[in-house]
Amino acid sequence: MMNPSSKSDIVLVVDDSPDALSLIHDTLEAAHMDVLVALEGRQALTIAKRIRPDIILLDAIMPNMDGFDTCRALKADQSLASIPVIFMTGLSDTDDIVRGLEAGGVDYLTKPIQPNELIARMRVHLSNARLSNNAQSALDSMGQYLMTTNHAGEITWATPQTYALLAKARANSEWQSTHLALQIRLWLAHQPVIGNLLKLSDLDYPLALKMMGVTEQKEVLLRLEDGDKPTGPALLKKELDLTDRESEVLHWIANGKTNREIAEILDMNSRTVNKHLEQIFPKLGVENRTSAAGVALRILSADR
Repeated sequence: MMNPSSKSDIVLVVDDSPDALSLIHDTLEAAHMDVLVALEGRQALTIAKRIRPDIILLDAIMPNMDGFDTCRALKADQSLASIPVIFMTGLSDTDDIVRGLEAGGVDYLTKPIQPNELIARMRVHLSNARLSNNAQSALDSMGQYLMTTNHAGEITWATPQTYALLAKARANSEWQSTHLALQIRLWLAHQPVIGNLLKLSDLDYPLALKMMGVTEQKEVLLRLEDGDKPTGPALLKKELDLTDRESEVLHWIANGKTNREIAEILDMNSRTVNKHLEQIFPKLGVENRTSAAGVALRILSADR
């Protein structure tokens, strides 16, 4: 049973069968959920845009607009795409089940619907959706300069910090939809790999985008970087009052390199690396390289 003190989950049930709607409606109300009802796909889309549900139960086979097309339309709308969709179908053919999952469904139930199974499945997906939303909220509040774009270069989501940095660079919405979108689109055409950097042009303030990967929704995850803000060794030097060489050594320690590897990278011998570490430890108030790496990582990760 749901916690009576918590906000009721809103469920949108889409089915053209009055008998099925009645059974599901009664089951969900008994579980203290608020129920919205639609008889076909287009009506479901209209309702979802007006009152965003927490989860959608969707009949696969309906007249006019079937469940598969309805789910694809939901997933194409950025404001609705994260809502979990459970398909309800009388079809047992594997191809139809796969078709529903490929359309964006997270699960399926075969009719006739078993009330206990329905509630159990819904609770799992509602919990997963909350975890996902909490993760995004955490990103929004952690100072992360992250954003996602589609392959046309249009921003589909960004943290408040990203928008603030864009504003600092006077990159207004018009610039984002024209200059930024074009630069990202041309860059993506060259298939950049994770870690590749795009320096943005047509701005008075230096900004860059770093490729972070691709999301489950096939959107591009990017990090906006402030060209006026020190990064890597320069950031460690500034924050920890280190020399140039000490900050370089610490940067590579934080990246998991051994003394021998650091010596090769910085063109010095291992004994010199050790001498730098002997100076770094007391400056950081630590006793070993693991603790020193931890201090550096906290500073470097806070900049991301």
